[in-house]
Amino acid sequence: MPVVRYESREGIAEITIDRAEKHNILTHQVVDELHDAWVRFQGGDDRVALLTGAGDRAFTAGADLRDIPHDLWRAVPSVGVAVDKPVIVATAGHVVGGGLVFVQSADMAVAAENTVFSYPEAKVGYSGGLISALAARIPHKIAMELLLVGGAIDARRAYEVGLVNRVVPTGTQVEAARALAREIAGNAPQVLSMLKQFVGEVLPKGPSERAAIARARVAAVNSARDYHEGIAAFLEKRKPVFTGE
Repeated sequence: MPVVRYESREGIAEITIDRAEKHNILTHQVVDELHDAWVRFQGGDDRVALLTGAGDRAFTAGADLRDIPHDLWRAVPSVGVAVDKPVIVATAGHVVGGGLVFVQSADMAVAAENTVFSYPEAKVGYSGGLISALAARIPHKIAMELLLVGGAIDARRAYEVGLVNRVVPTGTQVEAARALAREIAGNAPQVLSMLKQFVGEVLPKGPSERAAIARARVAAVNSARDYHEGIAAFLEKRKPVFTGE
């Protein structure tokens, strides 16, 4: 069964991690389906994406320790998939580990009052390193306390340090994010794309993020139609017909 829902309305792609009964934990299947969702969003007509988790208990409780998706980078917009359109995250309840990576990578975030952000990987003994970019999004000392101590901050504190744009009553976070998305969707797409790209060039990237972006670009080249055409032409001893696809 699918674990990620993609719904398109009013030029907005609503992407939902749909495992409320499991606190929307991150598995290989979730990563695969999120990756496909970002590819669909980037290649489609939707102008803004809204990423959320089903229910109000958890945006995501982080990685499933019985099925750790060490390729989480593939599910992160503008890292695993080049996305030049705005992304908004709506959170509620627990936002753990990789969930915090999604929030830091989004352009905007709306948090329910019951949201609690945490990154406990130092206590578990593993990390992909993508979280290092958090220090470019919020004050350095706040980021380091979250990462090194493995503690947590609530929605109000997250707002105070600039991690989220809005704090709203629990249960209204998706509708609040939709309202924000509708405003953005009504603006000039080329301006939005240009500004997002320019801001992406200004924000520092950690080594794991840079490596993941490079790996994603290489994978895209090596799975493109031109790749298959080039190999086929070589084996058939003919001139390849490349299309740029």
